[in-house]
Amino acid sequence: MDRPWRKTRYKWERAGLSLAAAIVPLFGRRFCYYFANLAGYLFAHLDRAGRAVALNNLEVAFGERFTLRERQSITDRSYQNITRTLIDLLWTPRITPANFHRWLEVEGLEEAFADIPPGTSCIIPTIHYGNFEWAAKGLGFSGVPMVIVAQELKNSGLDPIIAALRTHSGHTMVGRERGIIRMFKALKRGEHAGFLSDLTLRPMQPSVAIECFGMKYCVTFAHAWLHLKTGAPIVPVYGQPLPGGRCRLVVQRKLEIPPGATETEITQLCWDRFEEVIRRDPAPWLWMYKQWRYRPTPTLRPYPFYSNDSEEFDALIARNEPAPLTAVK
Repeated sequence: MDRPWRKTRYKWERAGLSLAAAIVPLFGRRFCYYFANLAGYLFAHLDRAGRAVALNNLEVAFGERFTLRERQSITDRSYQNITRTLIDLLWTPRITPANFHRWLEVEGLEEAFADIPPGTSCIIPTIHYGNFEWAAKGLGFSGVPMVIVAQELKNSGLDPIIAALRTHSGHTMVGRERGIIRMFKALKRGEHAGFLSDLTLRPMQPSVAIECFGMKYCVTFAHAWLHLKTGAPIVPVYGQPLPGGRCRLVVQRKLEIPPGATETEITQLCWDRFEEVIRRDPAPWLWMYKQWRYRPTPTLRPYPFYSNDSEEFDALIARNEPAPLTAVK
């Protein structure tokens, strides 16, 4: 894209997001909920490329469990879920420590932390499931602030707006550049560290290949590496959608990690917790995202149409362990 036009577009994007962040909190919850559902449904049918990815992802992940009509319904609800999540993020200035229980239930927090000595730093991974933005809010308002690693946007002018919306419950945001180092230092300071753990990485990045719905999946092993370096427990969390636009933050008990477990094995243990949740109720996951960008060669297992062969991915699978990260001091 021509640079002057890009700058102009970025300015309009920043102005639009600033306006939305100012206007959305003026509306009531009921209006936001129904508007998001309508917008998500329309987007599900206008975004042909993303819809094709979602339908194919569901087909290869679940086989014959769902009919075409059921996959279409799950896809519609997946789009509605992510649209609600984005609009709810804009609405979050209306949420305070005094009123957040009106819209957010918290489940398992006391039980999970009863197994962990007081004052212990925790690694808190989650996935793009349900209202993951409000799940983070629930932790912050429940007295569990985190250092959160988030991907910077191409339009850097949007980052401060998003960061302000994400941090008003007590969290601290850091970028992905040296993000694992920042989380390591936060854990050493006695703070908690959280991040989204289900984004696909390139095989040449710090990643491992795990099993996801019977297919190889190239993801971060940051939580495993941090656990092995610091001993901090891994406490998976997720947001479960509830009727009427409410959300339940589910805090699971810490992972029981066998002695001598490798980074790949720990990453797999954590993912298995999340996959069990997705299998019970698939719609809240981000099915229009290209989860399986790489496929092993050879393979008899069907992979999505967008998957590609990769020598680096084959090498990662064969090695079964990630390349070593830069040493942390």
